[in-house]
Amino acid sequence: MAQMGRPRNFDREQAVEQALHLFWQHGYDATSLAQLKAGLGGGISAPSFYAAFGSKEALFDECVQRYLETYAQVTECLWDESLPPRRAVETALRQSARMQCDNAHPKGCMVTLGVMSAPSPEHARVVDALTQSRARTRAGIVACVQRAIRAGQLPDTLNAEAMATVFDCFLQGVSIQARDNTPHEQINAAINHLLLTWDIAASTAAPVRHGTPAQFQQ
Repeated sequence: MAQMGRPRNFDREQAVEQALHLFWQHGYDATSLAQLKAGLGGGISAPSFYAAFGSKEALFDECVQRYLETYAQVTECLWDESLPPRRAVETALRQSARMQCDNAHPKGCMVTLGVMSAPSPEHARVVDALTQSRARTRAGIVACVQRAIRAGQLPDTLNAEAMATVFDCFLQGVSIQARDNTPHEQINAAINHLLLTWDIAASTAAPVRHGTPAQFQQ
């Protein structure tokens, strides 16, 4: 039997997706209970909202987890060691840019925009998962650079953290460009220029020498 105040056609999965889009677009604090109730199909009472989701904070947590398990997967290729390091970084950049510019949902990346619309201090904990996700992406880029250094594809004098920051800053900045309706084609072309940073660094790497130490001494 449906709870009093909940629309008969209430679909919890669809409601979470709708709430995710609201939080993605407006942030945690700026998304009001009234907006959530309206976005969930209308007609749901406050008691039924709390019965279904527990609290606004609990609903946000659920939305964040859904985002991380779906949309945010575009950068998981950074941890795929079957991909060459440069290709892994390029794939993450291009997949993320495509996702962030998609008209099927709010523009930009919720992981990035979440810190820009950070909640008030008493609710700061709600963005912890987003903060951890950004840290994971940065670590993934660093891991790719380090793999390339170990493979001799980048010079061993390169500062891996600094190099990774170049790509991470670009990735975070795509959110603003997407929100400003910069065309995906333009962002994708910018990635070509960005990757020249990697290629220029790679051109200064010492050539990989094959053979035994004895052969090198001859």
